[in-house]
Amino acid sequence: MSQPSALRNPRLRTLAVLPAVVLASMAVLTGCSDPGAQAAVAGQETAAANGVVYNSSPEQNRIRAQKDSALAAKVPAAIAEDGKLTVGTTAGSVPLSFHATDNKTPIGSELDLAQLVADKLGLELDVQVTAWENWPLKTQSGDLEVVFSNVGINADRVKLFDFSTYRAAFMGFEAKSTSSYDIKGSADISGLRISVGSGTNQEKILLAWNKELEAAGKAPAQLQYYSSDADTILALGSGRTDVNITPYPSAVYRANTRDDLKIVGKVNAGWPNETLVAATTLKDNGLAPVITDALNEVIKDGSYAKVLNRWGLSEEALTDSETVTESNYTGATK
Repeated sequence: MSQPSALRNPRLRTLAVLPAVVLASMAVLTGCSDPGAQAAVAGQETAAANGVVYNSSPEQNRIRAQKDSALAAKVPAAIAEDGKLTVGTTAGSVPLSFHATDNKTPIGSELDLAQLVADKLGLELDVQVTAWENWPLKTQSGDLEVVFSNVGINADRVKLFDFSTYRAAFMGFEAKSTSSYDIKGSADISGLRISVGSGTNQEKILLAWNKELEAAGKAPAQLQYYSSDADTILALGSGRTDVNITPYPSAVYRANTRDDLKIVGKVNAGWPNETLVAATTLKDNGLAPVITDALNEVIKDGSYAKVLNRWGLSEEALTDSETVTESNYTGATK
């Protein structure tokens, strides 16, 4: 089996300056989250250092796409019959998916991309906010038809789900702007206090790096766990933790909207291999190839690039989308 080219080498392009089994395996299935990462957004528009003006109001005026009748006809009947594309998201991480200033409307880059796909398929976008740990079971039960929530592809997930790739998957290390950390591998975290979400891919990376450090006779990093993003950032700012590891887009957002934090490292979420973020659908239900085609159309017509530009995520853009299933997957996160 050949590995999808996007997983062999994520074909990224820079479009602007900047720029995630059942209960026993749930920690692995849900391992790309940033639990509780509901960053406070002051006001309805936040001007960032990267030139992006983040709109956090309920009125998003989303970028839209034109229906493709041929693609719409390929949507499985069970999904198309209600005229809606039911999209699951966690609304827990700025600028990916979070609540607007009314504290109830889910917005962000993930939902903008979901809107483009729904438009192409001639379906109404039906957004359902769910806790990160619940999306696998809700997708299996049929409550959710597709998940757009920074879900990364890994070996456990492909046993239950099919994927349509749409963004690179990186984790960012963030620290106080006065720090001098430069984190590229395990040697750079020895002895540091690092905050991380429990059961996430980033925790798996740190645990693996700590094993490398211990094998080399060096002090491992001290992993710290907080119940919310606000608590994590407060601990980072107060010096109770040295570094935080989080989905890269969230680190980019904070680095460009605050003057006290900066990015001090970046690692692929599939370390030691590579993985991608993908729209996640139930295995073998026929929806993933249609979503992949829709994503390739919006990549081609430029609306995809506009969405990523809007949220400062162009560094994570792909040149095309690919369908990844258990039959063509040959390895990312172990």
